Amino acid sequence: MIERVRAVLVTKDDTMLVIRRTKPGAPVYWVLPGGGVEESDESREAALHREIHEEIAGKADIVRLLHTMESDDERQLFYLARIATWSFEDRTGPEFSAEGRGEYALEEIPLTAEGLAGIDLKPEEIVYVLRGALAAGTLGDGAVV
Repeated sequence: MIERVRAVLVTKDDTMLVIRRTKPGAPVYWVLPGGGVEESDESREAALHREIHEEIAGKADIVRLLHTMESDDERQLFYLARIATWSFEDRTGPEFSAEGRGEYALEEIPLTAEGLAGIDLKPEEIVYVLRGALAAGTLGDGAVV
């Protein structure tokens, strides 16, 4: 089974970092930073740290596992994390130089119901999870973000 890790990266300003994906002939959509767990990764959390470093040259503090999605052939783990520094210009992920992958743009959106409504975040299930957590005040280490 393929495992992927993704991060809800919360900044000190209570915004969330997302990647806007633009592909030729397809509607624009947004994803959370992250990617596949590799055999060389010591753990899922190590894979997430590696992916955050590759995709946004950032270093995050993982708070907790937020949600797991599973299908017949794939498991996606979504972590809540805090991030203070990043540099999209210094990204190193192999996907950024792959021909035909389209454009990647890092954006900071308000971590609010309105902010989530303003983008087409994929997968849709994580949007429902985030809206529920925002409404319940459960994002963070038990405190309201």
